Amino acid sequence: MRVEDLDTPVLTVDLDILEKNIRYMAEHCRELDIGLRPHIKTHKIPEIAHMQLAAGAVGICCQKLGEAEVMAAAGIKDILITYNIVGKQKLERLTRLAKRVNLTVTVDSSYVAAGISKQAQEDDCEVGVLVELDTGGARTGVQSPKEALKLAEEILKMPGLNLRGLMTYPSHRRAKPFIEETVNLFKKRGIPVEVISGGGTGLEEVSKEIGCTETRSGSYVFEGPKRISVPENPPNPETCALRLVTTVVSTPTPNRVIVDAGQKSLTLFVNFFRPRPPPPYYGYIVEYPEAKMYGMSVEHGHIDVSACKHRFKIGEKLSIIPVHQGMTLNLHDELVGVRKGKVEVIWEVAARGKIR
Repeated sequence: MRVEDLDTPVLTVDLDILEKNIRYMAEHCRELDIGLRPHIKTHKIPEIAHMQLAAGAVGICCQKLGEAEVMAAAGIKDILITYNIVGKQKLERLTRLAKRVNLTVTVDSSYVAAGISKQAQEDDCEVGVLVELDTGGARTGVQSPKEALKLAEEILKMPGLNLRGLMTYPSHRRAKPFIEETVNLFKKRGIPVEVISGGGTGLEEVSKEIGCTETRSGSYVFEGPKRISVPENPPNPETCALRLVTTVVSTPTPNRVIVDAGQKSLTLFVNFFRPRPPPPYYGYIVEYPEAKMYGMSVEHGHIDVSACKHRFKIGEKLSIIPVHQGMTLNLHDELVGVRKGKVEVIWEVAARGKIR
């Protein structure tokens, strides 16, 4: 089967680009002498995670417990969950998982750490722990090196926990003094720092510079070495692996075509924009870059083709590079792997929707 034979809308991945991106990041991190721990929330597919591990990754990173369960079931043994695990139901699942794999979680409060400790004692297991530092992300994390030390000392007294080190996101140069001070405080108290985990695709060199031992890069697998941050860095067909293949279902005017993929197929990602982004940042039309996807309704994609010489016809197929490839993938049950126009593999998005 070839791409043009697929029913639409369908999400595809160019396997040559995917494999190139995986190789690039593995080699890049080897050259930097920093461990690569891919963040699988981008792809949610065990087969791709195994490809990353085969290329040299030290383990994987998950954002949610449900993702980690899927990856463990697929035979992956080293997992970091960078999320505060709260609540009895999740804690019971966490300790079950800890008995099967080398599991580490991040915490930023004694409340979260105590909950994990209590469950680990009940279930007779050990859970690795990293103290999360807020070094400018303004999300989760302790707010100072002294707070990090205080939490670490509390963790050391909690049975069932193995304090392994520190974690921060994103990696920025401004984090270096914060991390250095925290590490010095730990060393003065005799607290080992086995792991310092940084993160962010494109920030691997910074992670190394600020003292991290590993980097949690994720979006590179689909987007390439530099994360898409439109309009400054729009999608690049040479490095972006995903394509949402769509069909033209209406040509209501000479300047507008409608395709069969809207908000339920293609994520509208506007985090960095106020007000909403200008075209073409709802999606990049591979065959006709001059075409501008200026909007989406629930099941329709709206494309301005006024700058195109091509006369579009109903039934014609177009390929769209999503602006946020990981969020788009989470809308689809399957990902179709394509090489040189031919379908080679169909992967289940096994961790799709694993938000708990």
